[in-house]
Amino acid sequence: MSDDCVPIRSGTAGRSPLRDGGEGARPIRVAVLGSTGSIGESALKVMRRHPGRFEVTVLAANRSIEALGRQVDEHRPSRVVVADESAYELCRGNGAEWKGGREALLEAATHPDVDVVLNALVGFAGLEPTLRALEAGKRVALANKESLVAGGDLVIEAIRKGKGELIPVDSEHSAILQCLNGDPEASVARLGLTASGGPFRGWDPDRLTLVTPSDALDHPTWEMGAKISIDSATLANKALEVIEAHFLYGISYDRIEVVVHPQSIVHSFVEFVDGSVMAQMGFPTMELPILYALTYPDRMGDAELRTFDPVRSSPLTFEEPDRAAFPLLGIGVDAGRTGGTASTAFNAANEVAVSAFLDRSIPFPGIWEVVGETLARVGSRPVNHIDDVVEADREARRVARELLPRHNPAPAESDR
Repeated sequence: MSDDCVPIRSGTAGRSPLRDGGEGARPIRVAVLGSTGSIGESALKVMRRHPGRFEVTVLAANRSIEALGRQVDEHRPSRVVVADESAYELCRGNGAEWKGGREALLEAATHPDVDVVLNALVGFAGLEPTLRALEAGKRVALANKESLVAGGDLVIEAIRKGKGELIPVDSEHSAILQCLNGDPEASVARLGLTASGGPFRGWDPDRLTLVTPSDALDHPTWEMGAKISIDSATLANKALEVIEAHFLYGISYDRIEVVVHPQSIVHSFVEFVDGSVMAQMGFPTMELPILYALTYPDRMGDAELRTFDPVRSSPLTFEEPDRAAFPLLGIGVDAGRTGGTASTAFNAANEVAVSAFLDRSIPFPGIWEVVGETLARVGSRPVNHIDDVVEADREARRVARELLPRHNPAPAESDR
């Protein structure tokens, strides 16, 4: 991608779902994909506080039937999707239309009764629903990093084709969107993505060999799902976010920086060509960027969101990321720079390696060792169709799985 790529959030020029129908307009109809995960639960919590402003039209999950059933009882969607067809056979009813399987998930993302698709699916599985929703002209509130990392070029083309709109839910990218406030790419000198540093900030690389899954899941400032927590611990999530920022805002990799900010108060910043800097600040919560993505470019008051206190949040500190101890940051950004299917392979290999670490099949440093070796083997090819991305994802997963035994020289240490 070059510097002149289209900032994809402007696919429909920032239309407001709050104002599109005028005074007394119907509620914003939302499909929540990945409703039983941490982002999905937070989104439902936000919408629960604003009855009459939002309507949960679709709920979709992979196979968390009990949690999904409770959500259906409360929110009464017209349609429910269980992506795992074997799990779908276990639960029906609650006054909703239940469907199972991948095609049902894609139908939900394009349903005519949906205004906003909140994509909180985990992993590569989120890409095709994003593409279908954008091609159908929907607003996609995107919490699925992999959509842009694995298929950024395809996502841009889907917006051009369907005139849909992509609004980020990640706190860092929401912060950048708020700071830009419509400023053109030419006025931006650089984007700054902040990172908490994860639970192992300051650790010696040798000490990281002793990390257990429970250690890595214990994030110092955020409550997240297992995959995202491990990505934060390795700094892989920052590599994914750098790639996302490149596609979202049309900014070259040379003008996107990562800085460690342990307090997680400054969510990201933008430096403009005149030297001025805009930063978005607030106590850590995913509920604010979710609400902003649902209502953008308008803002809606929410009394439950914590008021910012500059005294209680002080002091604010910043430092360089330790790229030697956490090499996945550099590996991922290099994959983004390479282009083509390289970032797809990075994402796929990382998913395999993280799963293996959580299963105690490899040690913590084995995550970046497997990812690095996988990328060296599979290389990169051009992306012209989703089949190119699917094949690259499949190949990278196969190679990564083949490499796993080489990185498990001894049985994993018991969890502390």
